[in-house]
Amino acid sequence: MGLSIWHILVVLIVVLVVFGAGKIPSVMGDLGKGIRNFKSGLNGEAEDKSKKDEDQPRLPPSKQDTL
Repeated sequence: MGLSIWHILVVLIVVLVVFGAGKIPSVMGDLGKGIRNFKSGLNGEAEDKSKKDEDQPRLPPSKQDTL
């Protein structure tokens, strides 16, 4: 009782009907970003990145606009 080609086709048709052809690329992009963030969270990269951001000096808002 595995997935056959007919099961996959039915699921794809349902997805097209629900989301429409125009929204599928944005939905897939959001899914990819979510998976990437999840993997980086498991590896602890998010914590390292936030620590690097805190260590760097910040310019006042008036100086940032001119850069």
